[in-house]
Amino acid sequence: MEGKRIINVPFTREQVSALKAGDYVYLTGTLYSARDAAHKRLYDSINNCEKNSDKKMDGKMLYEQSVLPLDLTDNIFYYLGPTPAKEGQVIGSAGPTTSSRMDKYTPLLLSKGLIGMIGKGKRSKEVIDSIVENKAVYFAAVGGAGALLSKCIKESEVIAYDDLGTEAIRKMRVEDFPVIVVIDSEGNNLYETAVDNYNKSKI
Repeated sequence: MEGKRIINVPFTREQVSALKAGDYVYLTGTLYSARDAAHKRLYDSINNCEKNSDKKMDGKMLYEQSVLPLDLTDNIFYYLGPTPAKEGQVIGSAGPTTSSRMDKYTPLLLSKGLIGMIGKGKRSKEVIDSIVENKAVYFAAVGGAGALLSKCIKESEVIAYDDLGTEAIRKMRVEDFPVIVVIDSEGNNLYETAVDNYNKSKI
């Protein structure tokens, strides 16, 4: 990749379609933190609502009816549970958690408008199929670099589920947040292609 590829977030499905597995990009704009406990609460809220409704609702409708604390449409979740911020810091160490913990909940959230996720590690077939179906994208952040990643987070505020502590949902303004496209909107998977390319190089 030539130069520094900066992408403003949130972004559109058209912009997502231009991202390919293996691309290294920098995100600038708004991300939301959400991991295990927050995902379960969002998931349960949607299911409970739709169980008592005769129609399916998209992310905007779920937000407008106060079922969800944010509109998922075109937004990105960072699988983050930061350490407490020290004096003078916006946020504590901000490295990604293992993405498979969110796999049970992800297809439903993608169907309600979530456009991207940032984490680490592999995803289930159900999640990959849902990424393709909903034209979304899965990014990886560098595990073990939480202190460095936190410097890219310029503002952070809890907007929902503050009782969950570090697992509350945070709205964060980021600048030049480095990520790698792992699974693109066509289902190309860097974890698989990288292994294939390595094996071919050994032949």
